[in-house]
Amino acid sequence: MSGTTPEPDTNVPPGPSGPVEEPVLGPRVPRMRTRRRRLVRALPFLMALVLAGAGLHQLRHAGKLLLPFESVTTLRGRLASVGDLFKDPQIVRILRKNGLKVEITSAGSREVATGSLNGLDFVFPSGQPAADLIYVRRQEEGLYSKDFHPFDSPLVLATFAPYAKALTAIHAAEPEKVPAGPQLYYTVDMARFLALRNTKWNSLDVQKYGFRNDNKILAQTSDICESNSADSYLSLAAFTLNNDSVLSKQTVPSLAPAMKQVFGGQGAPSDGLYSSYVSSNGSRQSPVAVLYEHQFLTYQTAYRAAHGHVDTQRVLLYPKTQLLSEPHYIALNHQADRLGELLEGDPELLRRETELGYQLHSSEDGHELRDYLRSQGVPAPQEDTVDRTKVTLPDLSVLEAMITKIKGRPCPAHVPGHTTSPSEGR
Repeated sequence: MSGTTPEPDTNVPPGPSGPVEEPVLGPRVPRMRTRRRRLVRALPFLMALVLAGAGLHQLRHAGKLLLPFESVTTLRGRLASVGDLFKDPQIVRILRKNGLKVEITSAGSREVATGSLNGLDFVFPSGQPAADLIYVRRQEEGLYSKDFHPFDSPLVLATFAPYAKALTAIHAAEPEKVPAGPQLYYTVDMARFLALRNTKWNSLDVQKYGFRNDNKILAQTSDICESNSADSYLSLAAFTLNNDSVLSKQTVPSLAPAMKQVFGGQGAPSDGLYSSYVSSNGSRQSPVAVLYEHQFLTYQTAYRAAHGHVDTQRVLLYPKTQLLSEPHYIALNHQADRLGELLEGDPELLRRETELGYQLHSSEDGHELRDYLRSQGVPAPQEDTVDRTKVTLPDLSVLEAMITKIKGRPCPAHVPGHTTSPSEGR
């Protein structure tokens, strides 16, 4: 019937939640824009991952990746001339990678041998006599010690080209034969050199080589009460003046006057002589300095890297009567054995010891050092083709007797050292 509201159809099933509403349609967001928005949100997280990865790579390269989580053993030792070894950043890194940290006390070889060993894990004297004394002490006290001998370094007289040429002119020295390149190495006749101890440099006409020096012709040493190099030079001079014979207690009185002239009341601090030699005024302050070969070679390598050529003014005199420094690492407990084993056998450490100018004790012909110097553009010293006379060091008690004659008093029983950590050498 018209105008009448129709009844609802009762046959249509109701919806699940009542009447269904019409959907509200909005603008469609493009899929690419959504991905970009997600990427922007994730960008800080991704950058953090990249930076963390780069940091881990650097730590791994430096050998420090696991250091915060690894146990590090700290070893405390007393060293003489090889103290700089454990201040070298590369040595520090290699040892840390192997779980070791070294703290050192700098001292002369005499204190290393005669000072208190309480609280130390190792000592590193520069020569065999000091090492022997330590062995005897440890044996007498029934205490542990183990010896390692990683490298050597010859005793040398470091000088300057004009002085070497003046000595060559009077046949007290002769240049080593080199195939090409600058003349850095000479051989010195110690008997003729020591015979000049009361002669002045100007008397050798050193002026014609560009220098003037009115001082006596003497090799400067560190204090003989502190330094192994000074004691070694004392042994070399006494051996020469004693007709190439080892100093004995019977010959001390007769040789003492000449030995006083050779040492002339001198005695620089143990760590000051090298610094004086390489300083800008070294030719005046230290015309001839008693050093170790490795110190000169390390200087020339660094100079070549900085300037593109070696320092031709600074040269070496190798005594015909050779004296080899033989540093001995002595572990005072089993824990310190690990460091000795690394110094003698770890490939990275052996390579770095070579780079620092040392002759590896395990090497048969020293080719590692020679090859390294040549790779750096530094002329290598001439290989020994003759059997040089080797100086035999006197017993320490004989050495003490001669030192007392020279200085007029015995050496102090103890010379204070200076404790350093590896970071101080960086």
